[in-house]
Amino acid sequence: MSALLKSFSTFLGSSIGKKLLVALTGAVLVLFLLGHMIGNLLIFAGPDAINEYGHFLQTMLHGGGVWIARIGLLVSVVVHIVLTIQLTRENRAARTERYGYNATLQASKSSRIMILSGLTILAFIIYHLLHFTVHAGNNYGTYQVILHGENVHDVYKMVIAGFSWLPASIFYIIAMLLLCSHLGHGVSSMFQTLGLATERTRPIYEKIGSAYAALILIGNCSIPIAIYVFHYGR
Repeated sequence: MSALLKSFSTFLGSSIGKKLLVALTGAVLVLFLLGHMIGNLLIFAGPDAINEYGHFLQTMLHGGGVWIARIGLLVSVVVHIVLTIQLTRENRAARTERYGYNATLQASKSSRIMILSGLTILAFIIYHLLHFTVHAGNNYGTYQVILHGENVHDVYKMVIAGFSWLPASIFYIIAMLLLCSHLGHGVSSMFQTLGLATERTRPIYEKIGSAYAALILIGNCSIPIAIYVFHYGR
C-alpha cells in the first residue's frame, strides 16, 4: 500500500501529474462558473426565484453543503494557481536550455498574462466571498424576507445593494474580463491536457473555449449593468 501511495505521490509531483491536476481543477472551476452564473441569472426572474435558490443552497445538507462546495472550490483555485506557476517556471527553464532567449521571452509573456489574471481572479474571489458571504463591512446578513411563510435571507436585496456601489460593479466587470481572457485559453488547453484534442480537433476546442468565455462574460456582467441602469442609473 505504501509503495502504491509513493508511486501516486511521485506521479502527482511529475510534470504530467501537475498538468493533469491543473486540467482537472480547471474542469471543476469551469463547471462551477456555469452553474453559478445560471443561478445568479435567476435575479432576472424576480425576488422569489433567486431567494428560493439562495435558500436551497444555504439549507442543502443541513447547511453543510454550501460550505463543502466553498472549501472544495477554494482548494481547487489554490491548487490550480500554484501548480500553474510551478509548471510555468519549469517550462521556462526547459525552453531556456533548448530553444534560447526568443522562445523563452515569447512563452514568458503568454504565461505571465495567465498567471497575473489567475492571481487577480483569486483576489476577486476572496473579495467576493468577504462581500457576499462573510458580509465583511456590511449588514447584508441581516436582510430577511418572508418566502412561502418562512423567514429567509433576502438574496435579491443583497445583490441589488452589493452592486449599487459603482466601484464594486466596476471591479466585478474587470475581474470578469480577466477571467474570460483566462478561460478562452484555459478551456482549450484543458481538453488538450486531458488528451481529448488532436491537431484536427484543436481549432474546434479553441472555438468552444472562446464561446464559453463569451457566455460567462455576457451572463455575469449583465447583472451589475442591469442593476445600475434600472435601479441606480435613472
